Amino acid sequence: MADRSLRGMRLGAQSLQSEEGVVFMERAEHTYTCNTCGHDTTLVFAADAEAPQSWECRSCGGEAALVVGDQAVSIDHSDDKVARTHWDMLLERRSRAELEELLEERLAYLRARRGAGENPDSMLLGA
Repeated sequence: MADRSLRGMRLGAQSLQSEEGVVFMERAEHTYTCNTCGHDTTLVFAADAEAPQSWECRSCGGEAALVVGDQAVSIDHSDDKVARTHWDMLLERRSRAELEELLEERLAYLRARRGAGENPDSMLLGA
């Protein structure tokens, strides 16, 4: 117990753990080449782990493809989700004719609040 005594030791500066009996996993290096800037990134994974097909480039943030042998693996983007816009979601709920009718109702309401006798163009120009 005397060899593990904390007395007189700088706490936090040195670890009390040793690497005795620690068996490290086998490792494998995989290289990724960026499709945008051509930068190569080498990453270390466990030997039994499956390396991902793509990785984010550290220099430009683009997509880097895994290199197997001398060739970069082609990445299949057919299963990627396309981001839906607000317009797409709106068209899922209403038809274009309904949307045009709603727009006319809202414009009529705004024109009525503003005053029926005023020209909307003159209000925009500040006349």
